Amino acid sequence: MAVVTRGFHGRRREPDPRIPPGQYLETDFPVLAIGPTPRVSTDDWTLTVTDVDGSRSTLDWRGLRALPAEDVETDLHCVTTWSKLDTRWRGVPVGAVLGDAGAGAHHVLAHSADGYTTNLPLADLVDGRAWVAFEYDGRPLEPWHGGPVRLLVPHLYLWKSAKWLTGLELLREDSPGFWERLGYHSYGDPWREQRYVGD
Repeated sequence: MAVVTRGFHGRRREPDPRIPPGQYLETDFPVLAIGPTPRVSTDDWTLTVTDVDGSRSTLDWRGLRALPAEDVETDLHCVTTWSKLDTRWRGVPVGAVLGDAGAGAHHVLAHSADGYTTNLPLADLVDGRAWVAFEYDGRPLEPWHGGPVRLLVPHLYLWKSAKWLTGLELLREDSPGFWERLGYHSYGDPWREQRYVGD
């Protein structure tokens, strides 16, 4: 009987505790989108916050940059099963963008320049859990990664971090977004593998 030593197969790598079940480590930053990449200039970009009563406020690029920004180092988890660790971002906390809006709201529908939408509980966007991000890895956010501005919600699957962010619609009740209407999970917790309805 042949004996195969452990060294023949190489050392077994211990799983990284920061990578959720069903995910693999990615060192690149894959680009995934549902259509062509919108080209939005910072001169033209605006973010509209729609409150539950229908009232609206609009923030332009200068207004966004006047708000207190934070540096964020975080891990990302895509529903297509890759995870990227230690990514570096700069952005404004969503709570600072919302200001006094949101009384009576429980959910938010994020809107993008390409017509994309995604739904999130309001509680997942405030208290230091999400940002309106405009820099990645020390540079202005590139269009293919959602620039000039994207939502960053790192504790949920990446499809919840809407690229090319142009609107935050505050809602009393949940309303599914683009992928959620096509069978993706309404919440999207990577640690519970909430990829699809029923997960």
